[in-house]
Amino acid sequence: MDAWQSPIAPGISWYQATVGERPAYPVLDGSKTVDVAIIGGGYTGLQAAYNLAKAGVSVALIEAGRFGDGASGRNGGQLGTGQRWWPEELEQQIGYERSKTLFDMAEDAKRHLMQFSESHGIDMDYMPGQMNVSHKPGHDKEYQANAEIAAARYGYPHVSFMDKRETAERLGTGDYYCGVRDTGTGHIHPLKLLVGLARVANEAGAQIFEMTRASGIEKTRNGPGGKILVKTQKGTLTADRVLIATNAYIGDLEPVTSAHVMPIGSFIAATAPLDDFPSVIPGGEAACDSRFVVRYFRKSRDNRLLFGGREVYSSKNPADTANAIRQQIVATYPALKNVEITHAWGGNVGITMPRQPFVREVMPGVTSIGGFSGHGVMLSNYCGKLYADMVTGKATDLDHLAALKIPAFPGGRRMRTPLLFLALTWFALRDRL
Repeated sequence: MDAWQSPIAPGISWYQATVGERPAYPVLDGSKTVDVAIIGGGYTGLQAAYNLAKAGVSVALIEAGRFGDGASGRNGGQLGTGQRWWPEELEQQIGYERSKTLFDMAEDAKRHLMQFSESHGIDMDYMPGQMNVSHKPGHDKEYQANAEIAAARYGYPHVSFMDKRETAERLGTGDYYCGVRDTGTGHIHPLKLLVGLARVANEAGAQIFEMTRASGIEKTRNGPGGKILVKTQKGTLTADRVLIATNAYIGDLEPVTSAHVMPIGSFIAATAPLDDFPSVIPGGEAACDSRFVVRYFRKSRDNRLLFGGREVYSSKNPADTANAIRQQIVATYPALKNVEITHAWGGNVGITMPRQPFVREVMPGVTSIGGFSGHGVMLSNYCGKLYADMVTGKATDLDHLAALKIPAFPGGRRMRTPLLFLALTWFALRDRL
């Protein structure tokens, strides 16, 4: 049997295989009344629960699956810098002052995540460095300008330009033409962070429940004294405020969020340790490329290549994730054609039309946060904290994201998926030509 035909654990992520037995948390059993109810147990929801509980606010959180089964425990693990767009791109849309504010917010998010993990003893396998590389020629000036603008206009001196030679040396492949290297950020084991975050929220006094799916949200009455009901098959949460932190897994729960946040499938494979291939990302950084249907890859602490990129613009996984990702690995690293793939998995990522976060009060007392569009490891954690700050009156920095203009996807729920699929298939074709 060739190495590439070795059996893999279908859908079991390398993260899950290496994190050990995840702690189990109870299912909601009966109705509860709290100050804040949270729907969704990913980074945003658990950070909000932790910070609210720490501030003395009674809070209950429900998660439809196990903590870590969603995007927060299965993502690419790259922290990035700034927002989803480069700062100079965002500046063209919203002006320098607002772009700088959002850039600085993202840096605050980065510091918060690093300090949070350190202060709570969460070893999230942090490894430094990230590269953003161009898959087409002719973009040297654009990438060089990005490094210069980051330093001169945004006070961020950690980005340097890489020509084709340096890009090839640092990636271990000649498949890319230039890039930028960011030494002020890095990448992590996302499930280790999520497991630690659930532990910390629980220890702070937040009531957190797994395997408890929300089935509806209702107001008892409008005006003062009205409560919000979050219904489940296991009981009802009655609260003054509700945070929807389901991101790509909103389903039919709340129509405004589902009209603005679209689930897309993204898939990752892990190779066996590459001890015989020291030229592949010798510095251990993460990388992502310039394709619209982006490819992202990095080294793990135990020297595996984690490679993602086969985005699928629907909620269904492909029949053969491993072979689909293998084709992309071999296109980038031909020498790895017979390297064993030990794990392959997928999940949904929440995107918005402009690839910017969706933060909105979708009904009185109900705030929805999501749509991080593949840039959420830092921002989703920080948004959970900012929501808690807003509730407790500490700060209103979340307003900077709420002010972004996020249009709904066209066509409604019935037509938005096929329309988006057609549009993004066109962009994928452009990537290849």
